[in-house]
Amino acid sequence: MTINIKRTNGLAESLAALTRKGAPKEAALPPHVVARNTEIFGEVLTAHQVVERIVEDVRANGDVAVRKYTKAYDGRDVAEFEIPRSEWDAALQRIDPNLRAALELTAARVRSFHEKQKRESWFNADENGIFGQVIRPLERVGIYTPGGSAALPSSLLMTAVPARVAGVEEIIIAAPPRGDESVPDIILAAAAIANVDRVFAIGGAQAIAALAYGTESVPQVDKICGPGNLFVALAKQRVNGVVAIDAVAGPTETLVIADDSANIELVAADLIAQAEHDAVASAILITTSPSIADGVVAEIEAQATLLPRLEVITASLDANGVIALVDSLDDAITCGNAYAPEHMCLEVADAWSLVPQIRNAGGIFVGENSPEAMGDYSAGPSHVMPTMGTARFSSPANVNDYQKIISLFAASDTAVQNLGPSTVTFAQAEGLDGHAASIQRRLKAKKD
Repeated sequence: MTINIKRTNGLAESLAALTRKGAPKEAALPPHVVARNTEIFGEVLTAHQVVERIVEDVRANGDVAVRKYTKAYDGRDVAEFEIPRSEWDAALQRIDPNLRAALELTAARVRSFHEKQKRESWFNADENGIFGQVIRPLERVGIYTPGGSAALPSSLLMTAVPARVAGVEEIIIAAPPRGDESVPDIILAAAAIANVDRVFAIGGAQAIAALAYGTESVPQVDKICGPGNLFVALAKQRVNGVVAIDAVAGPTETLVIADDSANIELVAADLIAQAEHDAVASAILITTSPSIADGVVAEIEAQATLLPRLEVITASLDANGVIALVDSLDDAITCGNAYAPEHMCLEVADAWSLVPQIRNAGGIFVGENSPEAMGDYSAGPSHVMPTMGTARFSSPANVNDYQKIISLFAASDTAVQNLGPSTVTFAQAEGLDGHAASIQRRLKAKKD
């Protein structure tokens, strides 16, 4: 097994390789996916066209359409989509006790971390009255939990627990059925631990459409969160505006910055941990050490041959891996900020000294004892983080995602006199004479 990772040297060449130029080009659908879609729809369709057909069908026909696509894509005839709470509790008892303890530890740490993010309503009084903002949680949130090649209970916890901390009244999980199972025990157990309200065995674009528009069985939500495959991502884009969405998740990515003090075994292990997610995942190393740049591939190959996902690791690193050798840590940070990764890992002698320079990252992992893998599970901050360079302007999943602000206006008797003339002037300047008149009538009433 040989891994062929792209190499760059120097700041200019590395910046050119790591500066993103818009959204990545959408990859062609695998032949088996094209064949399945063609069988279902009777013609060759793009991914966007497939999603458009499914979303509109579910919008118009509700449960009938959801059942049709669940049968077509998941091979299951479903009478009832919702999974009773008794089955969650039974799943919680069936899973391995050590796994249950890990889920409970993660949920507790995520809850503790996000409790510190909660905002409070506030009000400011002056002679013109009381003005402020009221914080309200969203009423109902839908969380998509991907099924893909592996069930991901961690994603459920990382989205549902912050929503519960925010005070969301009803949290609904949509998870695709897998094989002969309805929803895997590990997902149901995580739902029980996260204390969500309802779980539906629905996946794909049909799940997103059901949550966005509501069906006879699935209630309409206010916001849809959680990652998924291409069809889920496109469906979230399609319904954005009907409901809110958190983000359109792209392939996961980690950027490791290492100097000559870094442990090459740990650097390689962290790059492997990222690459094993998916063939489209990105694992990037920026280093000031020629010995690490020259030796890390051999170390990756030695470690990866011992792992079951070797084929995925190799495909990911060959397609998306980069090893950038630069002259200084300042240059490394410049490249890192340009790439704006989901995860930025600092495996350098004085990691804390670099933190003030980092402007663009979903999460900063400080020192070799803070691997990204720990952030995926038990650290505490949600692992749902911005990808595809959106860390330039986006934040990880947090309590604020599940709350909204309502502005409050309670003007005093003197407010019309103090603020009215300026309001009239402004309204007339914008040509809104009705606005001006609503104030002028009040000013006149005060004089009379």
